[in-house]
Amino acid sequence: MDDKDNDMEIVRKFYDDTVQYEWSRLERHKVEFELSKRYMNRYIKPGDRVLDLGGGPGRYALHLSALGCEVTLADLSPNNVNFALNKAKELELPLEGLCVDSRDLSGIADEQFDHVLCMGPMYHLKEEKDRAATIQECLKKLKPNGVLFVSFVSSYSFVWDYLIRNPAFILADDRRAELHMMIKDANFAGHGFTDNYYIRPRDVAPFFEAFQLEKLHIINCESFLYLREPELLTQPPEVVSAWLDLAEQVCEREELLSLAEHFMYVGRKNE
Repeated sequence: MDDKDNDMEIVRKFYDDTVQYEWSRLERHKVEFELSKRYMNRYIKPGDRVLDLGGGPGRYALHLSALGCEVTLADLSPNNVNFALNKAKELELPLEGLCVDSRDLSGIADEQFDHVLCMGPMYHLKEEKDRAATIQECLKKLKPNGVLFVSFVSSYSFVWDYLIRNPAFILADDRRAELHMMIKDANFAGHGFTDNYYIRPRDVAPFFEAFQLEKLHIINCESFLYLREPELLTQPPEVVSAWLDLAEQVCEREELLSLAEHFMYVGRKNE
């Protein structure tokens, strides 16, 4: 097994072992989930065909299926795919599921999807050529003028995460080395919550210039709310909703991108 295959095996095992944790993650991080859904809902309509690549246990796939879309969830982790299919059955929602490596989607027919979500693979592909191969595969599956949604983890994400979870992490040698990546101002590929790739905010748009895509949006999926999200989510629903309304209106501002844990690029396939 070469290093890249070993990296993918590490990622697969991580997600196979953490299905329930991953399912509940978007309950803990409702801001990311709600803002991402709001942007999807601008483009994705009932009856559309959607490929959710790297969709994990199916939070977005099931949301879109409930809207009346025809959804295929494709993921590296068989345990996640099985969980999503079982959850769809429980909810009486249609869902197709299959196990794939995002760098090779040859088992899926080309140009059959109105939209492709790629909201997971970029977190783990440490080599530029693998990230590029994944985007090319996504574009092959999109219909002409289809819309692609791609998420990344910010190079600042673990800084904000450590501040929230345990500020004393800065005194641990391994954590301090990660935090000092902020000083180096560099993208970071290495071991985070598993094998990970973290990207600087300013590098997202240039990455997509090599592809036949019209940029529609680059959003900060947490807007300005991430550092206070735990406190916000204790508030009544009308308070949370009002803050989300405000956050949505400014989440594309370039000066707020460094506050993100996740970015989402939205682009239209040019053909």
